[in-house]
Amino acid sequence: MSKPLPPFTCSYSPNVPELLNQLNCTIAISTYQAGKVILISAVNDNNLVQLPRNFQKPMGMAFEGKKMAVATKDEVIILANSPQMAPNYPKQPNTYDALYLPRVTYYSGAIDIHDLEWVDGKLWAVNTLFSCLVTLDEDYSFKPVWKPSFVTTYEPSDFCHLNGLAMHNGSPQFVSALGDGTTPESWRVNKANGGVIIDVESNEIISHNLAMPHSPRIYEGELFALLSATGELIKIDTHTGKYDVIKKFDGFVRGMVRHGDYLFIGLSKLRENSSAFRDLPIAKRSLFCGIIILHLPTAGIAGHIKYENSVEEIYDVKIMAGSRRPGLLNHESANHKVAITSPVGDFWALKNDD
Repeated sequence: MSKPLPPFTCSYSPNVPELLNQLNCTIAISTYQAGKVILISAVNDNNLVQLPRNFQKPMGMAFEGKKMAVATKDEVIILANSPQMAPNYPKQPNTYDALYLPRVTYYSGAIDIHDLEWVDGKLWAVNTLFSCLVTLDEDYSFKPVWKPSFVTTYEPSDFCHLNGLAMHNGSPQFVSALGDGTTPESWRVNKANGGVIIDVESNEIISHNLAMPHSPRIYEGELFALLSATGELIKIDTHTGKYDVIKKFDGFVRGMVRHGDYLFIGLSKLRENSSAFRDLPIAKRSLFCGIIILHLPTAGIAGHIKYENSVEEIYDVKIMAGSRRPGLLNHESANHKVAITSPVGDFWALKNDD
């Protein structure tokens, strides 16, 4: 009898570790299904290593400078990189080149935050429950900034399942939603092909009848998005609303980031008991959960990471640029409490057993 695989076992293309080393980066993914943020790094040109950390239903992530934000079930956790602490981390000295430590918690409440973006010190969030874009700070659970024109009131009704946010030049430019209805959870009626992309500034729907759009992103002035229900990466003409399919995948695509010439795209293997996704046509073709690396100039597959167990659904994918082996201490563990940082020095405090 074969032994069961260790948790978070994954396979990957032989070239992926070398590619991450060449790009000088680490992949970060959030999986609300497994309750983890996972950092995937290359230890050399042949092997990857993972660092899974517990977060309660992690969704969107954002990075700006030394800061990292993670949206969870009812909080947004802010962490900060303290690279000078990394070499002396007591449990694993001389292992990490960065170390993210928890610093602030925003108590947002259970508003079902999806995408997060951090621009010029301001943290933006897609508040899916209230169908609006918000900012987060210490004064309120959230501050509403914008809502689609068809949403007439701020209330916790998830009218359209607003989910994705594309920023451009420091401002929200486009959002994705699974519908444009005006009654609570009306998006569920035509969830497989009732999606829309909305221009935030004009508040006009620029593209209709999309197959569950997620992860809109602007790269070099062009709008890309993922159609989760059909497994497609598309490029949208923002003037006509028409789109070209760049690549089609056998999987539920969600979570995308560009680094250099490469797109890192999350694929999910949909659960049979998922009320929202189990009846989608793509569910039968979702062969695995993991990351696809696409060479954008040629639309060729440059590599993949495939989970054999533990991880079935991915929400967000981010790149931690300039760090080949970052560490992260979450707020649930007591380990971070002995990390003392300040402008005048950083210290690992000795535990006092008294």
